[in-house]
Amino acid sequence: MKITQHPQQINITEALMERINELISHYPADKRKSALLPVLHEVQDAHDNWLSIELQDKVAEILGIKPVEVYEVVTFYTMFNQRPIGKYMFEFCQTSPCCLNGVENLMDYTCKKLGVGVGEPTADGLFEVRGVECLGACGYAPMMQLGDFYHEHLNEEKVDQLIADCKEGKINLHDK
Repeated sequence: MKITQHPQQINITEALMERINELISHYPADKRKSALLPVLHEVQDAHDNWLSIELQDKVAEILGIKPVEVYEVVTFYTMFNQRPIGKYMFEFCQTSPCCLNGVENLMDYTCKKLGVGVGEPTADGLFEVRGVECLGACGYAPMMQLGDFYHEHLNEEKVDQLIADCKEGKINLHDK
């Protein structure tokens, strides 16, 4: 899969750098790489929820590791975005319990409702639908993650309400 690069303003503010250094301080000095996941989360949150190659390179520089060590992590985990994404990312769990409970139909329904395919942001940049691996809420299938929050026992009516709430700015994406 070819990754199309988009320009991204890199803005490592003093406050962000303080937070990064605080995270790094939780690990032994010779194990700075151990801070990679929490640092990537902080940096992504501070940069419109995505990580360009240049920003990944900056993280590698900060941690004193090779850029490829950052790329390996960013390309492996679905929670790291390599391009600009919709503000409201509907991440539907696609493992067996959710599939057995109709998540694929809900994903199709959501895509049709928003006028996009899976992995495509809406023209206004508000929404995107993505299928992800197990989110660990199998007893509540079908479910999805929206920001830091799970939405469980989904059906078309609940999806409609989530879309409406997002459009009205009623959805909080982060538990911070």
